Amino acid sequence: MFVIPKASIVFGAEVLILLVNNLSKRKLSKKLPFLLLNRNLNLNTSNVIMNKKSILNSFRKIAFLFVFLLGLSFQVTAQRTVENLNRGLVAMRLNPNQVYLSWRMLGTEPTNVSYNLYCNGKKVENSPIKTTTNYTHTTTLNEKYTIRAIINGKEQPESETATVWADQYLDIPMQIPNGGTTPDGLSYTYSVGDSSAGDVDGDGQYEIFVKWDPSNAHDNSHTGYTGNVFIDCYRLDGTQLWRIDLGKNIRAGAHYTQFMVYDFDSDGKAEMACKTSDGTIDGTGEVIGSATADYRETTGRTTGFILSGPEFLTIFNGVTGKAMASADYLPARGKITDWGDGNGNRVDRFIAAVAYLNGSKPSLVMGRGYYTRLVRVAWDWRNNKLTNRWIFDSNDSKSAAAFGQGNHQMTVGDVDRDGKDEIINGSSAIDDDGKLLYANGLGHGDSLHMTDMDPDRPGQEVWQCHESPKQYKNYGLEFRNAKTGEPLWGVEGNGIDIGRGNAADIDPRYKGYECWGATGNLYDCKGNQIGTAKPSINFSIWWDGDLSRELLNSNQIDKWDYTNATSVNLLTATDYSSNNGTKSTPCISADLFGDWREEVIFRKSDNTAIRIYTTNIPTTHKLYTLMHDTQYRVAIAWQNSAYNQPPHPSFYLGTDMKPQTKPDIITTKNK
Repeated sequence: MFVIPKASIVFGAEVLILLVNNLSKRKLSKKLPFLLLNRNLNLNTSNVIMNKKSILNSFRKIAFLFVFLLGLSFQVTAQRTVENLNRGLVAMRLNPNQVYLSWRMLGTEPTNVSYNLYCNGKKVENSPIKTTTNYTHTTTLNEKYTIRAIINGKEQPESETATVWADQYLDIPMQIPNGGTTPDGLSYTYSVGDSSAGDVDGDGQYEIFVKWDPSNAHDNSHTGYTGNVFIDCYRLDGTQLWRIDLGKNIRAGAHYTQFMVYDFDSDGKAEMACKTSDGTIDGTGEVIGSATADYRETTGRTTGFILSGPEFLTIFNGVTGKAMASADYLPARGKITDWGDGNGNRVDRFIAAVAYLNGSKPSLVMGRGYYTRLVRVAWDWRNNKLTNRWIFDSNDSKSAAAFGQGNHQMTVGDVDRDGKDEIINGSSAIDDDGKLLYANGLGHGDSLHMTDMDPDRPGQEVWQCHESPKQYKNYGLEFRNAKTGEPLWGVEGNGIDIGRGNAADIDPRYKGYECWGATGNLYDCKGNQIGTAKPSINFSIWWDGDLSRELLNSNQIDKWDYTNATSVNLLTATDYSSNNGTKSTPCISADLFGDWREEVIFRKSDNTAIRIYTTNIPTTHKLYTLMHDTQYRVAIAWQNSAYNQPPHPSFYLGTDMKPQTKPDIITTKNK
């Protein structure tokens, strides 16, 4: 589909209005040629015969053209449906004399929106708060706060009420599952694993989804039984809504269960989707398939693997955990050796994401395989029906270039700017219609970042590390055009597996993002080396008051001191832990409440609670909530997939960024 320029639509509208207003007036013969000439059409006035019949014919033709152009434009620029979030107002005590408050600027509001803050029903400031979405209130009392937006001079309805926290975090108690014993007599316990967020009841506040990992969870390359995987849903007040037991026929490990939380049918309430099997028990206690089936291998190299039996994709109700629909998981595992080995390692490499494939509503994308055969399957959940949208398979001749060109995660965004999302597998990409967009042949990698890293270039860029020297050649680390897959610059890999890479604006002296990885040095977005010392490499987070991004690694947040080339600690979550071994990732990081900056969730070291940290550092920057940028929002959904990656928005967010424009979105409430 080609994009109709907005100027064409405006021109068509002007002509149509002019014709309507002057249809019965003789002076139209003067106005129409003047308008056309001023649009550089080089139309000679002598060619325009102004009589009643020609006017009517011109009217009909131009009216038809305008409607046609408007229809095409609507297809390209359809508004994306997003959550109807509340104000996300939070209040926390800074010291005995001050309370810090922070709230969301919603993507449905104009950029000049302002706010009145109320304490116990009384306005805190005589004049509206115009330039920021945070406030420090001088008070020794812990009182109740609300906020009202002001749009076009009119005060909007009151927000939810916020009470004052004692510190900059919220603790949510956890219900730890009971441990167990494997068939070979080994005991195991449970720890909080990856998490996600979704508004399950439509009240505008996120609930937290928690995956419980047994202590004997395994990588696909390791032999052994595992305990069952559980997924819980909690309100912020600690209420457990439900627990799903995926059962003995879903193995535990980073590559097996990728659970996607999103409002897939745009009804205002989030659902959860994941792979299930015989013996999965939903949140209401109902069993999917056979309750007694046990497909675990019992001997040899594949002991504990599940290499037979049915596989399902299930959509669960977000409020109750009830299984609403299941379909056969696609693709089926088929012959194990067709995926690159005979022991079940590569056949069970799963990843998942959410994408706006039609430009307006979200779809679920489930993946299997990336070392060799690569398959991605798009699904729609509409009107309580789960339907397949398309299947992309590198075994198909037109998609063969994607064979082996996938990562341990996918990222999603509209890289060709047609209004619809593409799926970036790693070194290959799939267009919104399920057809191959590109494959650059550089092979598999462990990390993947995509956003507008170089604001001087049109479109987005990808920063990726690569694993196989035979494939990546000169690009152990690669900075590329996200639309075409063309490398723009890179870093030599020196013949080894480059297992890490990160990208963020951490040095305001250089325009755009800085990039670094497990090899090489620190680079600007043009590929120029700007230092030899490098920050931590795992995650990033917007935390302090400027537009640069901070570093999130293990249970701490650091600021890169670019002058002295060292990290300065801003927060350490004492007695709280990260997940996923040396990858040291949080349960989740996301813009969960408050202003545009991000929250982070860590698990208590004894797993009795999770803690949501939020910043208490004032900022003068007024930005929309990141959750109303759909590229960032779907990144929160896929963040838990295999090797977790930090979320990035669709636009450049950093020092010297352009002023924001209102997102082209519609909330479920306003539909």
